[in-house]
Amino acid sequence: MSTTPASATPPSEDAALTTGALARRLGVAPTTLRSWDRRYGIGPAVRADGRHRRWRPDDVAVLEAMCRLTSAGVPPAEAARAAKKAGETGGYPADDTTAPVARTGEHAGRPEHSERPRFPEPPVGRSRAAGALPLGRDVRQECRGLARAAVRLDAPAVEDQLSEAVERHGLTVAWQEVMVPTLHAVGRKWASSDDRYIEVEHLLSWHVSTVLRRAARPLTEPIAAPGAVMLACVPGEQHTLPLEALNAGLARLGVPARMFGAAVPAEALTAAVRRLGPSAVVLWAQSRSTASTALARHLADTRWGVSGARRSPTVVLGGPGWAGRPVQGMPRPAGLHEALNLLTGARPGSPAVPPGR
Repeated sequence: MSTTPASATPPSEDAALTTGALARRLGVAPTTLRSWDRRYGIGPAVRADGRHRRWRPDDVAVLEAMCRLTSAGVPPAEAARAAKKAGETGGYPADDTTAPVARTGEHAGRPEHSERPRFPEPPVGRSRAAGALPLGRDVRQECRGLARAAVRLDAPAVEDQLSEAVERHGLTVAWQEVMVPTLHAVGRKWASSDDRYIEVEHLLSWHVSTVLRRAARPLTEPIAAPGAVMLACVPGEQHTLPLEALNAGLARLGVPARMFGAAVPAEALTAAVRRLGPSAVVLWAQSRSTASTALARHLADTRWGVSGARRSPTVVLGGPGWAGRPVQGMPRPAGLHEALNLLTGARPGSPAVPPGR
């Protein structure tokens, strides 16, 4: 039996976070945490085996303040001094590892500790362009870390978290439950803040596109198909990310696809259908002003092949622009998973797409 007094027993290692886990919570790159430790002395008080960083609640509290201050425009060195000074005056309760981050799920509504330190507000006059995004409550924790990284314009952290979401959850879940909610939150913030946050939207969109293109690699043997799937935005439509997600999903399933991107002219769409002979054409319209049922019908009627064996494509309508415009024989999948099932289900012997693919 140990003779060490209970008060002297060190906190359990289970209460500490690794650098990677903490980076995901705070929405920064692991290299950023290591850099702050080296440059400003904002590091863990205890290291496992003397080498590996293990971040305890008090360490995380200081880092959360550091992130908030730097996001508000305070220079890193100044933010580090202020965060460490405030952290010396008090701390989070030792068993509350969630205190420094946004409370969600089972932690929502938990009362704050009475001795929680009050970290300083950013100096008056500094930029407040970086702020919380309207994510709502029912989102994955990865969305919050991704949003924080995007608002800070921390490109390495954004790309790391997007890549990890695809690796951990699969493409469809990462797209529908991590990327889309965060993109929508940026869009809402942009719309409600007099055109601020445009830089956040551009940076996040760029890295989402980068990760989607990187994910467009076959995970299965290619499917023998009578024709590729054509993916194109209707004329005047610039929103390509949903089609990029679909292109990546088809590639991972071994389904041949041809991506034409934004604002494809009607004449070019018709010419491509005749040259490729696709099995399906997916037309994306983000807004009602760009959705054209006349164009969709024209493509559905476009035929190719030798006399007596001529075929036409299945036209699939994607995007909110087609809402309220049902067109007979032209399906409107509700999301990426449904679209993948639709485009692969028509192929003989093709199984349903697993949700996490």
